[in-house]
Amino acid sequence: MEMFRSPVTRILKNFPPNRPHLIGVSGGRDSIVLLHWLTSLGYRKLIVCHLDHELRGRASQADARFVASMAAKLELDCEIGRTDVRALAAQSKLSIETAARGARFAFFVRVARQKRCRTIFLGHHADDLVETALLNLFRGASPGGVAAMRGVSLHRIGKTELTIVRPLLGIWRREIDLYIRQNDLTFREDATNTELGSTRNRIRHRVLPHIEKQLGRDVRKAIWRVTQIWIGEEDLLESLVSDRISASELDVVSMRKMPVALQRRAIVDWLRARGITNIGFETVDSIRNLLDPECKGAKVNLPRGRYARRRAKKIFIE
Repeated sequence: MEMFRSPVTRILKNFPPNRPHLIGVSGGRDSIVLLHWLTSLGYRKLIVCHLDHELRGRASQADARFVASMAAKLELDCEIGRTDVRALAAQSKLSIETAARGARFAFFVRVARQKRCRTIFLGHHADDLVETALLNLFRGASPGGVAAMRGVSLHRIGKTELTIVRPLLGIWRREIDLYIRQNDLTFREDATNTELGSTRNRIRHRVLPHIEKQLGRDVRKAIWRVTQIWIGEEDLLESLVSDRISASELDVVSMRKMPVALQRRAIVDWLRARGITNIGFETVDSIRNLLDPECKGAKVNLPRGRYARRRAKKIFIE
């Protein structure tokens, strides 16, 4: 189809069809469209990955059987996993959505290790990007956090680094539906997608339609364009601070000479390189305050009992 040609196919140039790649398939319309499209392009070494979240009883089990059957018809390798996400969420004190996302990536990484494959295709599309951008914005994320969903990104668990490829981020939900109809594809409908219990569903079914009704226009494309601008700016910031990420310590004197935006970016990337993620604005700025010669404190609390300290014009972690 025309909508799945350049520039959508451009993202695939570094991921040739003659090599094995993982593909996340829930059984829903988005992942089924991605699976159908890739196989039509000659991707015959795909490894289908499906995680049963055990959230919908027999319906979840039926999803797994459907995906396994689809993979068998296409003569593709298939890996099915199971995780009690509700129990995981309660144990970790996380939302169901957050726990499910963590469980999925942990499963993907396990399969990646077993299959010695470090690339996975996911079916997120333009509407997903817009909803994620708003969700992260309302949570107080930086522009980089708001524009976190990218066409190609890296996800690391332990020593395993997984390349995530999202070829459909420029394709809208209505185009996905059109592809389904034109190719007469069958898929599994997840009834929870229409429920308003999750924040994402409220953004999808209530917040965005309300904003569009009040403004009298489609705001999704405007939000999508802003994320693309921010992604480009984030890439620039990354390139300007890349030499500081690998350093075991941050030099206070040289950091003071940097613009505030670069100070924050250097701190965030430096922390991530040391396995410290999900750091909020307050923590980053508390560390940035250590650059001030008049700052009385010399320690900032970090997750898991760690600290950022300043001593002898150096900031380090202990």
